Amino acid sequence: MRILIAAAGSRGDIAPYTGLGARLRGAGHDVALAATEEFAPLARACGAEFRRLPGRARGDALGRRELLRSAVDFITELGQGFADAVTPDTDLLLLSATTAPLGWHLTEATGVPSVGVYLQPTAPTGDFPPTVTATRSLSRPGNRLAGRLALRMADRVYGPAVTALRRRLELPARTPAATRRRQERAHWPVLHGFSTALVPRPSDWRPGLEIVGTWWPHVDTARLPTEVEDFLAAGPPPVFVGFGSMAAGHGERLGALAVRALRAAGLRGVLQSGSAQLAADGDDVLTVGDVPHELLFPRTAAVVHHAGAGTAAAGLRAGVPAVPVPVSADQPFWAARLAALGAATAPLPFASLTAEALADAVDRAVRRPEHARSAGAVARRLATEDGAGRVVGFLTERFG
Repeated sequence: MRILIAAAGSRGDIAPYTGLGARLRGAGHDVALAATEEFAPLARACGAEFRRLPGRARGDALGRRELLRSAVDFITELGQGFADAVTPDTDLLLLSATTAPLGWHLTEATGVPSVGVYLQPTAPTGDFPPTVTATRSLSRPGNRLAGRLALRMADRVYGPAVTALRRRLELPARTPAATRRRQERAHWPVLHGFSTALVPRPSDWRPGLEIVGTWWPHVDTARLPTEVEDFLAAGPPPVFVGFGSMAAGHGERLGALAVRALRAAGLRGVLQSGSAQLAADGDDVLTVGDVPHELLFPRTAAVVHHAGAGTAAAGLRAGVPAVPVPVSADQPFWAARLAALGAATAPLPFASLTAEALADAVDRAVRRPEHARSAGAVARRLATEDGAGRVVGFLTERFG
């Protein structure tokens, strides 16, 4: 089959699909990855064709209102060129949670079938509150109500883009909410790319919603850069500190804060610059750019990160304890999940982060064995899962 994977967002929202794409190619399918321009190298490195989507996700929207405004702008721009990514020979669309509310209309217009491939749970459930609007359980009825309200909020975000897209596709007017309800009634299949170790499948989910296991990013190198290897060999395992695509504009403050915390705890560190542009100098600290977490994390003592879905999973896979510092969106949800597993310290709110609090948390993560034991137990469970393989099996059974 000629399969188009469409995903949008930050690096953590795209990288898992490179591993899924590589696995699909290995099963004999032609794969294209549609994403925004900065992720073209990721797509090509896994052997997929790249197709450009317009727009660029921001990583500096910290407040909920600012985050919503940024999302509306991003989705509106994304919708303007989304249809161009689907060529006439496409046999199947695999849609992320961000692109599905646009892709459904392409399926209606072209007849090309689609399947959801989500990195976050979005369907309402009594088991937990929505991943992007709450961190504490609101009771089972309250969680379900909040979940439905979160979907309505998303419908508003997609409204302008859907209206323009349906007009371009010469489809009759229909609201995002009406389209979503239509998909739910049809039990549109969604395969979730995370582990049931993190989120057990809710018993009140409708048929068609499955949790299959993590899709690990494709890694096209077998070793770390020489400077990283040399630093690792020069002393005990360091602590990784990085905020991925988040916290743009906070690099100077975060870099100095991280170094003070690490030195107060008597630990070495590797700082990943990321969008925040973290940087530090010294024999006990190394600043790096993009380095595969799959290769670096197993050689660290702990990982300090923003608790994005992909980074959180990479830390668990490595079996190392985490110190989550969630910034926004779904990150507080994943941070709470890590802590509930015992694989992480209690989350540290980004807005009020101090060197003293970070030093204390890092010290506990590294020197108290219970966090490492819990992380190791989850790592052993993840090693038994094959999320990408289950997607391949599902598509083979459904589409041949």
